[in-house]
Amino acid sequence: MERKVVVVCSVVGFLGLLSAATGFGAEGTRIKGSEVQVETPSQCEYPRTAALPLGLTAAIALMVAQVIINLSTGCICCRRNPYPSNSNWTLALVSFVVSWFTFIIAFLLLLTGAALNDQHGEESIYLGNYYCYVVKPGVFAGGAILSLASVSFGILYYLILTKAKVSSNNNAQWASGQGGGIAMGQPQFPPQSTEGPVFVHEDTYARRQFAG
Repeated sequence: MERKVVVVCSVVGFLGLLSAATGFGAEGTRIKGSEVQVETPSQCEYPRTAALPLGLTAAIALMVAQVIINLSTGCICCRRNPYPSNSNWTLALVSFVVSWFTFIIAFLLLLTGAALNDQHGEESIYLGNYYCYVVKPGVFAGGAILSLASVSFGILYYLILTKAKVSSNNNAQWASGQGGGIAMGQPQFPPQSTEGPVFVHEDTYARRQFAG
């Protein structure tokens, strides 16, 4: 395996684990309903927690991982499949779509959860009543799980495309080597005489017949 492949997979895998770890950390430190103090009927007092920086870190790490994967593989949708019947190409395309789908959901969950968790001193009105909003359980955890899924599928389609590219280059080199080793033979013809026809006088031919 090439060194570039190892480096890309290692960096993206680390960022995926970082995103998941900080996402679960944000889930554990998010503001609970019991922690919110109601100062007045229209004023909510939220405590300071680490959910905001952890959620932002998870979202940024996931975004950087997705950017690295896509820069390393290029635009898979713009490529023409050299092997339409190859099942690996189908698997790579499915992994690409699932990776982007899970990335979008995870990024929105992490970013939205971090933003909503930082509503200090704000209140909301619903049906004429004031209430204190808190992030629902499972928002950060769901984003963390989807982050792992997005990074895993991203690494999968990156490895498939890299393997297909290496295999294609090897086949091209093998075909080039086979073509270069064929000796082209040249047709051989007997040498043609450059001398013109020799004419013999009739008397000389008659004397030769008589002498014989």
